[in-house]
Amino acid sequence: MKRKNQRGLTLVELVVTFTIMLILSVMAIPLARVKIRTQREVDLKYALREMYTAIDKYKDACDQGIFGAIKQGSFCYPESLEILVEGVKTQSADGKKMKFLRSVPRDPFTNGTDWGLRSMQDDSKAETWGKENVFDVYSKTRDRDRDGRPYSEW
Repeated sequence: MKRKNQRGLTLVELVVTFTIMLILSVMAIPLARVKIRTQREVDLKYALREMYTAIDKYKDACDQGIFGAIKQGSFCYPESLEILVEGVKTQSADGKKMKFLRSVPRDPFTNGTDWGLRSMQDDSKAETWGKENVFDVYSKTRDRDRDGRPYSEW
């Protein structure tokens, strides 16, 4: 007993279709995670480069005497990242402020602006900041890249 003009999918066709869709979605999830991680790495490199450039420009201006007398023990490095945003008064007659960053960049792994800092006097692997100046900046995340190197060493 066949009905004329029957349309639709059989149960087997539905099962096969859903199985294929499941396999494709399971394969897509790891690819999406890799893509997100790669984008975070790019963002981290950009943020670190931006801060290193600002610190270097501050140091160059300080070495040229633009800010006047330097603070003892600072080696002409900024006292904090906020100083790079707020700006420093110059010794010019108009007393303008020289700014080096628009804002402190966001760490893509911790989603905050709380960066690890090292001063010139600190050990290169130190995880605590001596608060004399800002010589180095690093991410506080404990994650590692694909090669097993911690992001805090970038």
